[in-house]
Amino acid sequence: MSSATSVTSPSTTLYGGKAGRRVTVRDIAAAKERGERWPMVTAYDAMTARVFDEAGIPVLLVGDSAAMVVYGYDSTLPVSVDDLIPLTAAVVRGSARALVVADLPFGSYQSSPQQALETAARFMKEAGAHAVKLEGGRRILPQVEALVSAGIPVMAHLGLTPQSVNAFGGYRVQGRGQSGDELMADAKALEHAGAFSVVLECVPTDLAGRVTSALSIPTIGIGAGPDCDAQVLVWQDLMGLTQRPAKFVKKYSDLAGEMDRAVRDFADEVTSGAFPTAEHSYS
Repeated sequence: MSSATSVTSPSTTLYGGKAGRRVTVRDIAAAKERGERWPMVTAYDAMTARVFDEAGIPVLLVGDSAAMVVYGYDSTLPVSVDDLIPLTAAVVRGSARALVVADLPFGSYQSSPQQALETAARFMKEAGAHAVKLEGGRRILPQVEALVSAGIPVMAHLGLTPQSVNAFGGYRVQGRGQSGDELMADAKALEHAGAFSVVLECVPTDLAGRVTSALSIPTIGIGAGPDCDAQVLVWQDLMGLTQRPAKFVKKYSDLAGEMDRAVRDFADEVTSGAFPTAEHSYS
C-alpha cells in the first residue's frame, strides 16, 4: 500500500468497513463526530487477528492482559516489552484494516518521558504498531505529550488501571464520590495533552457518561456502562474461555465447551482407531 493511501478521506463507518487501508486516528475522531459507536477487542496472534479483522472490528488491542491469557500470570504486572512485541507484530501481520494498539507494560514508561518514547518507538519500529496505550492520569502527562510530539498516537486509560492494582488494593470500581472529579480532570488533561481516545475501566455508569459528553475524543468502556463511544472486551472473555469473568463481561460464545467437545471427540476416535480413515491418509 502506497503512502498516498494513508491520506485519503476517512471511512464512512468504523465497524464492518471493507479493507482498503488501515483505520486511522482520523477515522476514530470522525466516528465521535458522527455519534457512531464501535467495538474494540484484544488480539495476541495472527490467526485471531485475521478473524476479527475480517469481521470488521476497527481497532485491535494487544493488551498487557496477555500476561494472564497468554502467559498464565495472575496479573498484568510481570509481562515485559520483549513479551509483547512479538505478539503485536503477529497481530499487525494478521490484520489488513484494523488499527493495532499496543499496551506499554508496567515499568516501561512510568519513570520518564524518555523511557516512554524509547519503549513506544520499539513497538512502532519492531512490531509495526499504529498506536500505544498508557495507564494513568495527570501524572503521565509528560509521557503523553512526548509521544504525541514525536508523532505516536496515544490511547489513554483511566479508572481501574490494572498496572496499579496493588495501589488500589485489588480490582475495585474507581471514580465514586469525590474521586470522580479527579477522574474527570484526568480525562480532560489527557485530551489536552493529545491523546486520541481514553479507555474507562470499571467506573460508575453516570461518571462515564459525563466524561464521554465532556470530551471531544472518544471514550472506550470496559465495565463503564452503555454511554461510552466504544466498548472493549478481552476476546477470551467474550468467547467464554475465561473461568471466572468479571461482572462486566457478557459471554457471546461457549468456546471452552466447544473446544472440550472437539478434543474429546478427537481423542475418542484416536483411541478407538476410527481416526484417521482413508479419507485423511495418503496413498
